[in-house]
Amino acid sequence: MEQGNIRDSGGDRLFNAANYAVMILILLIVLYPVVFVVSSSFSAKEAVASGKVLLLPIGFSLEGYQAVFRDPAVLRSIAVSIGYTVAGTFINVVLTIMAAYPLSRRDLKGRGWFMGLFAFTMFFNGGLIPTYLLVKDLNLLDTPWALLLPTAVSIWNMVITRTYFNATIPDELLEAAQMDGCNDLLFLWKVVLPLSGPIVAVIALYYGVEHWNQYFNALMYLKNPKLYPLQLVLREILIRSQVTADMMGDSKQMAELAGLSDLLKYSLIVVATAPLMLVYPFVQRYFVRGVMIGALKG
Repeated sequence: MEQGNIRDSGGDRLFNAANYAVMILILLIVLYPVVFVVSSSFSAKEAVASGKVLLLPIGFSLEGYQAVFRDPAVLRSIAVSIGYTVAGTFINVVLTIMAAYPLSRRDLKGRGWFMGLFAFTMFFNGGLIPTYLLVKDLNLLDTPWALLLPTAVSIWNMVITRTYFNATIPDELLEAAQMDGCNDLLFLWKVVLPLSGPIVAVIALYYGVEHWNQYFNALMYLKNPKLYPLQLVLREILIRSQVTADMMGDSKQMAELAGLSDLLKYSLIVVATAPLMLVYPFVQRYFVRGVMIGALKG
């Protein structure tokens, strides 16, 4: 039988149908919570509090978003978070590449020793209190640098980047560039980086998500509300909307506040995740290629 006339057997068709069914089921399981959160954020607080929202918004309302953006600190914190994300991601990517490229060079003396030191920090660290004391002794408390410098390099991302360089930048390319009088720095800038767009996009996405969702370090190191990132401000808004014991005597106020609290939860989730959802499609096409090549053992 010719290759072009090969047909799937009944078992193959059944297997493919089962695969499609499982994938569709997984898609629905993953997609439904997203749709539910978005629909709830645009619904009336009474419908959200009573659990009437299942798929589509009920009693379309922007009250949740109005309550979020009514606080002037929200817009300021969005600008602050964008600043942290852009500056932090730039620092992360630059330092990661500066560490990964030399370690990808086979002619680096002590390469294994340096790699061992980096790997050691993946498994052992000083702990929470020593880290706080170090940040304090460096006079970084209550400054933006407290959120940028302690997380300046992820060793895991550096290892992925180093492996990507090993897999995609052949030694012959370096030799040819050196014969043309190209030094290491110029080779990195003119040759390595233009060929490393996928891995740069991947690690930038990883670092960007980490900085945008930054919460615990800000809670530890910052006291000035003007330096709070978005996640910390949204947390305070949610705490202020909670029902407390002194409201138990006013049932009407308690019911309204409870409904607004439920509505705020979903609105805050959308506000916090929407920027990342908008950015992701632009780097998604690099994601699989960068991760797969960078994950190969070099």
